[in-house]
Amino acid sequence: MSSLPSPKQYEEHAYVLDFNPHCKSKMIRGREGPILQAIGEERLTLLEILALNGVEFKVGERIYIGKEGRTKVVSVLGKLIHEELSNDAVSELETIAELVIKNNEDQYIEIFNSLHPVTPRLHALELIPGIGKTFMNQIISERSRFPFKSFDNLQERTGLKDPIKLISKRIVVEISGGSRITLFCRR
Repeated sequence: MSSLPSPKQYEEHAYVLDFNPHCKSKMIRGREGPILQAIGEERLTLLEILALNGVEFKVGERIYIGKEGRTKVVSVLGKLIHEELSNDAVSELETIAELVIKNNEDQYIEIFNSLHPVTPRLHALELIPGIGKTFMNQIISERSRFPFKSFDNLQERTGLKDPIKLISKRIVVEISGGSRITLFCRR
């Protein structure tokens, strides 16, 4: 039995972090035009995207970037690193991450239901800002009874305040390269 490499995974949708109608690409030398900086919905990849001329975008707008049937986008030019983001994109990152989390609540609540220890002394839940030993133990105890169904359910059963904001802060740490361990961003 031969093991074929798994097909490359691409983002289907992204959220606009910044839009410049007349800009030079950071990814492809000599490429100019309407350039978007965005964050992918599924893998939280930072992307540079070439948009169609004359199309407007709003920060936080969810756009289709899949291979077939694009209506506002010419192409995905490539992956960006945090340091390549514009100042505006950096300032919007945490807010847009919150939007991604809210729109994909089931995916993120499942992560709360399944995180496990990283080492004998450190649980993955503790890597999320605002979750120490007390909240970690409360979350583990409650999820062992039955899984969390929503962020509201998580808050009611554990007392954890604003889990969406806490996850968003962790995503920004992961995207900016501030941690070797990733819980939410796929590399």
